[in-house]
Amino acid sequence: MTVVGIGADGWAGLPDGSRAALREADVLIGGPRQLALLPGECAGERVLWPSPLRPAVPGLLAAHAGRRVAVLASGDPMFHGIGRTLSEVLSETLDAETLDAETPDAETRGAETLGADARRAGALRVLPHPSSVSYACARLGWPVEDTEVVTLVGRPTELLAAALHDGRRVLVLSAGAATPAEVAALLTDRGYGPSRMHVLEQLGADERHIEALAQEWAEPAGDPLNVVAVECRRAPDAPRLGAVPGLPDTAYAHDGQLTKRHVRAATLAALAPAPGELLWDIGGGSGSIAVEWMRTHRSCRAVSVERDPARAERIGRNARALGVPGLRVVTGRAPGALAGLPVPDAVFIGGGLTVPGLLESCWDALPAGGRLVANTVTLESEALLAEWYRRLGGELVRLVVAHAVPVGGFTGWRQAMPVTQWAVTKDHPPRVPPAGPRVPPAGAPSAGDER
Repeated sequence: MTVVGIGADGWAGLPDGSRAALREADVLIGGPRQLALLPGECAGERVLWPSPLRPAVPGLLAAHAGRRVAVLASGDPMFHGIGRTLSEVLSETLDAETLDAETPDAETRGAETLGADARRAGALRVLPHPSSVSYACARLGWPVEDTEVVTLVGRPTELLAAALHDGRRVLVLSAGAATPAEVAALLTDRGYGPSRMHVLEQLGADERHIEALAQEWAEPAGDPLNVVAVECRRAPDAPRLGAVPGLPDTAYAHDGQLTKRHVRAATLAALAPAPGELLWDIGGGSGSIAVEWMRTHRSCRAVSVERDPARAERIGRNARALGVPGLRVVTGRAPGALAGLPVPDAVFIGGGLTVPGLLESCWDALPAGGRLVANTVTLESEALLAEWYRRLGGELVRLVVAHAVPVGGFTGWRQAMPVTQWAVTKDHPPRVPPAGPRVPPAGAPSAGDER
């Protein structure tokens, strides 16, 4: 299979190798726009991509097995393109074949695995074309390596919010003709109305370049084949949101259930997010821990578990406002609500520590190398964490924050409630967990909202 990148300039912009692959193909697969760019000398059977695309890929490839297949893609197929999907599907297919193969001994199994790797490497040939990012940066004189790229193809516009920092340059891959107006509205709503927007249409062919400030954008919808370039400028009265954990408390809508700024920064440091990792945020409150976990890297994922429906809905709003609309919110009480969730790389428990079985369930769910961080302000939960610390080790700290406040005509310190934090890494086989906490008598205050 060959994947051929093609630009808005069509056949005229293709190098000889790409043209030869398309002429020789028995089957040509692509979208209507890409297929329409091919001349009659490309005589292969033309097949339109179905919708939704990904679930249909295995069946479509199986239907044309044994034939020379060429797939058309916009620009660079491996940059937010169909190349990634095809590579993943082919890898899954080859992995399945390897697992199904009869392998009588370990040596043969190793040979089969190596053979699958070799077949995977040769199963897909990619012939890229300059991407719209390369074209846009060339037209604007922006260094590609210094330009943030956000794709809104099949994704919510709110993703852009996480990339907004004063003075940065951002390229937005548009979902269609309506995207520029949606970007302008989001920039204005998030306090970046003074940002200059450039809309570049039909790059590489009949190009059109439109520019205006986001807050003044009034252009009608244009060509659907466009990218939006943004020179980020923050309005003087807009809040400044940094790139590291510890956003201002005012960045969140909440009802008081919020891990405060300085404790939140220390908590994220203990959780130590890395690209691609998944967090369970137990007792989500306002969702601040999960939101800032996901803001550390675009590939970080999180599930926030919150028993109160109003708070769960608020977590979703905070996530969208702060640029991580992919945060998954589960409304329910842990540990029952944890059933069926994907395996986490880290777990944060901000409430409900004294619920029977919660700590045990979270610890059991973690794989080797997984991290668990728990915060509390109550003596009962602190005693529980001290017992787990005694058995499993880790780090037990007390976080104390005081703020300067007016005292008459002077200034004094007002101390917030101290927070006890236990952080531990599961770097050994699970041990016997400590006995469950004492269940408080009926009518006693709940410790489920400790944060």
